[in-house]
Amino acid sequence: MDSTAEPAGWERLAPGVARLRLPGWDETIGAVAGEDGVLVIDTGATLADGARIRREVTALFGRRPTHIALTHPHFDHVLGTAAFAGCAVYGAVGMAELLLRGKDELRADAVRHGVDPRAAADAADLLVPPQHAVSGELTVDLGGGRRVLLANVGPGHTGHDLAVLVPGGPAAPDVLFCGDLVEESGEPQAGPDAVVSRWPAALDRLLALGGEEARYVPGHGAVVDAAFVRAQRAELAGGAIRGGPDTGPGAGSGVS
Repeated sequence: MDSTAEPAGWERLAPGVARLRLPGWDETIGAVAGEDGVLVIDTGATLADGARIRREVTALFGRRPTHIALTHPHFDHVLGTAAFAGCAVYGAVGMAELLLRGKDELRADAVRHGVDPRAAADAADLLVPPQHAVSGELTVDLGGGRRVLLANVGPGHTGHDLAVLVPGGPAAPDVLFCGDLVEESGEPQAGPDAVVSRWPAALDRLLALGGEEARYVPGHGAVVDAAFVRAQRAELAGGAIRGGPDTGPGAGSGVS
């Protein structure tokens, strides 16, 4: 399934499953290959990020990406999507409308966090919103028995949080891409579009999906286990992490 060409920086998580931690904001990019299709999870902060991801995923698996899953509507996870021409794009229900009406805010947020203004403007102008809305759970068949579950598990970090479960097998663990509902490299970031009161319930849904043996892939940081997710849930439930208002999602309201 995998090509012998191995771009630097990619971490193999299971057969046909890999992830990259992009420099700058340390956001996770995921990639999952089946016999017929390749799913990319999040696309980076610029069109250049997206082009890099497309090239490297093609090198990893010997074929171009066919599907994109966007875990939430922050600039460092969505602005590279236009680099993936022809891909089917998935996101939590309501995310497409949010991105379309919030392009200017998304661009401004990227610039505030250090993205070159021209690069941010180009990416926002060409922004590709999800064409496929996930309101509950949706299975994407990548061929060869590789079926990936997209789950709308939020709100929490934002009003539109999507998780991606890649079932393993007898010799491989399940891999659960959590977006920024889970962060390892620092405290979870709660911007003005966070719904902090409902974030613990979103982590409960992640734990129900992944169980005790899954590898949980945070939006930023190293891969963690179920115990880490439970501990982060306890911090959130205990009020250790505070954010903005618990109502009113907004695009581009945080770097995470």
